[in-house]
Formats: sequence, structure tokens, C-alpha cells
Amino acid sequence: MRALERPLLLVLDGIEDPHNLGACLRTADAAGVDGVVVPGGRGVRITATVARVAAGAAESVPLYQVANLARALRALRKEGVWILGTSDQAPQGLYEADLTVPLALVLGREGRGLRRLTAEQCDLLVRIPMHGTVESLNVSVAAGVCLYEALRQREAGEGN
Repeated sequence: MRALERPLLLVLDGIEDPHNLGACLRTADAAGVDGVVVPGGRGVRITATVARVAAGAAESVPLYQVANLARALRALRKEGVWILGTSDQAPQGLYEADLTVPLALVLGREGRGLRRLTAEQCDLLVRIPMHGTVESLNVSVAAGVCLYEALRQREAGEGN
């Protein structure tokens, strides 16, 4: 990964649906994410379906497959990156968190969320506010909400 002053990374913990991965890559590209990190041994790989749904983002967004996600998160922390995970059980809301720092946003698997070891590596867990009857969002929608809140905060901090 190239050295960045204030990186914004998307970390996907074992996404299994190729449509979701493609949509996450597309959203990551649109939000200007510096890279997407996925575990190499778990979850979906880049396939024709992923590439089609990503609409070109599979080629433009750096994708890092790591052998051990927990170890990769520890390495990012050592480089000064703040690790923020999502959980519907978190006491703090997304909009209360400072997303202007060097940041890795960590989202979990469809229907199951973050694995325990992944969640333990997070500096902070936040929840996306839910006001309706559904209990969770699709991971690609959650990625969009989180990434665009980070983008909003970062642009507001620059006086835009």
C-alpha cells in the first residue's frame, strides 16, 4: 500500500456474496477509498460476477488479500491507522465517531457480522442508526453509509 497521510480503507470480513463484494468495490471507488482489504482464505474471490457488479472498480480500487485479517489489522494500527468496526450491538453511533483520522472501516459478513477475533482488533465499534423494523442493512449498503459519512466529515474538515 502506498504511504498516505490520511488513508481511508474498507476492510471486509468474509463477505460471501459476489454481488455484495462487487457493490462494495463500486462504492469504495466512488468514495475515493485507498484500498479494500479482504481475508484471502475466507469469503468470495474476484469473479466475473464481482467484476460486472463493480462496474470497473475491481480494476481501479486496490484490493489486498491477506492471510490473517487480525494480524493485518494489528499491522495497520502500528502504522497509525484507527480501526473502526461496525456492530448492531455497539453503544456508540456512527455519526458520533471521528472519521477524519487515518481509518480502516471494518464490516462483517452477511447476517453474522464481524468474527470475534476481528471485532477484538477494532479500536471502536459503532452502530448504524436503525429507525425502522429491519434489524440490519445489506453489507454493501452499510459500506456506503459508513464511507460517505467518512467522506462527509473529511470534506467538512477541509472547509468544503
